[in-house]
Formats: sequence, C-alpha cells, structure tokens
Amino acid sequence: MQNKKQSKQSGSQLRHSTRKIRGRTIPSVLSADYIVGLTDGEGSFSVYLNPPNKKHGSVHYRVQCRYYIKMREDDLPLLKKVQKFWGCGKNYFQKEYRKNQSDNYRFEIFNYQQLKDIVVPFFQKYPLESKRIKDFELFYKILNLALKKAHHTKSGLQKIKRLKEKMHA
Repeated sequence: MQNKKQSKQSGSQLRHSTRKIRGRTIPSVLSADYIVGLTDGEGSFSVYLNPPNKKHGSVHYRVQCRYYIKMREDDLPLLKKVQKFWGCGKNYFQKEYRKNQSDNYRFEIFNYQQLKDIVVPFFQKYPLESKRIKDFELFYKILNLALKKAHHTKSGLQKIKRLKEKMHA
C-alpha cells in the first residue's frame, strides 16, 4: 500500500506528482479511490477449494484466497502502477483462447498475510461501491476461517463451502 508520506499528501500535493500524456494529466501515484473504482469494475475476490492431493500425502482441502484485477494486455502499465500502490502482489500474463478476446494480465495478491494485513484493512477503510462488496465480505470471512485452519475439520470445511457458494451470485 502507499507509504505514510504518500497517504498523508493532500489532493493539491498529488496534483504536483503528475505528467502530461496526449493532453491529459496523468498522476504518477494511484489514489485509494482509483483502486476502489478499478476493483469495482475489473477486480475480483475469489476462493478456490482444492481437494487433498493424496499423491503428496495431503489429507486436507487447500483453500486459496485471491484478490485480483484482470485487464487487457495493453493495460499492463496500469497494472504495474496498481502493484506499486499495494507494494506487493504479482502481475501474470493470461493467454486468452476465446475468439474476439484479447490476451490479459492479472495483478494478483494471494499471500494470506498480505491479504489479511494490507488488502482487507484497505477495503474496510475504503469500501467498494458495487456488488463486489458482498464478495469482499464473504472473502474476508473465508480468509479468517482459512487462517484458523477451519478447513482441517469437516464442519469448518462445510462452512467455507457454504460461504463460497454465495460468492459471485
């Protein structure tokens, strides 16, 4: 996320950290409001449940919690700014196999500690405006359960599955 110096800057100070491109003023640092809007439009809070891999001796489901923003390939410079804003996460190329679709890049944060310490507090402070707020709230509950290893019990796994079913509905 932004460092303390950046987060304390007022709007007038941010205007000084801009540059002109094709007649438009482009900020060099993305604002919290911009990240919220971008997430509302292009982001997702997703949870994946992977069954135990018996070949590797696993006995428990694996819960993967992911926050991501997916954009067309030509928007990679913007996703690099998003990564700089968060101070963590990675950008991944995603080949598109459907006709009439462009290849994409995904900015993604999947580290539990970063999700818990950076992403969740940010969206609690700067709430989403779209239907994604519901997904965020379910995501947060599942993340907390996963951090407590609830998926290692039958009842905990069932609770996670029930919450996951409500996402993206």
